[in-house]
Amino acid sequence: MDRLDKRLSGAGYSRKEANGLIRAGRVTVDGAAVTTPERRVEDGAVIQVDGAPLQEGFLYIMLHKPAGVVTATEDAKERTVLDLLPEELRRRGLFPVGRLDKDVTGLVLLTDDGPLGHRLTSPRHHVDKVYEVTADGAFTGDDGERLAAGLTLGDGLKCLPAELELTGRANVALLTIREGKFHQVKRMMACLGKPVTALKRLGMGGLRLDETLKPGEWRMLTEEERGELQK
Repeated sequence: MDRLDKRLSGAGYSRKEANGLIRAGRVTVDGAAVTTPERRVEDGAVIQVDGAPLQEGFLYIMLHKPAGVVTATEDAKERTVLDLLPEELRRRGLFPVGRLDKDVTGLVLLTDDGPLGHRLTSPRHHVDKVYEVTADGAFTGDDGERLAAGLTLGDGLKCLPAELELTGRANVALLTIREGKFHQVKRMMACLGKPVTALKRLGMGGLRLDETLKPGEWRMLTEEERGELQK
């Protein structure tokens, strides 16, 4: 059995923060408040901080990225996706899985699980990524056929077959791709003669953006969502 303050420290809190939370009665063990930092806690005990389960082991965070924020762990000039998290989580060694351009919004997965991050971004795994594309021009069935056949861009890049789903709004469609080349969606749309005016990532693998999250908000993944990612 480990000390309660050690368990909190292992989840990203400093020892001072952990002691303060525990002594303030904000930490419960199996539903009962504990105010003694040195209290020994069994491995299977349910620990909560301010009513939320303590996140131990690897962390998996869904973030609704707003425009104007860069998808990086640090940047000397720009605000990053990690800057949207509280300090105790920023100390956990989290990184964004994949990259969205500064002006692109939507789903970003933050984790400290390196092997999972590699599997989700490795070109050989062809993980689906779903985008809501708003373009300067109306989408047609012909656009879907061209994307399904695999576009060849002006610089010679041969894209894998992609899926275009019309939404009923002339200039808005859902695009599913299985690779992630530099500015790929924007380049594909430009090739179709429909420049992107707004781009939002809605999904990655089996994970879908929680639309109740406002831009800049985040939450931990549910157990079901973590399972979908592992698939």
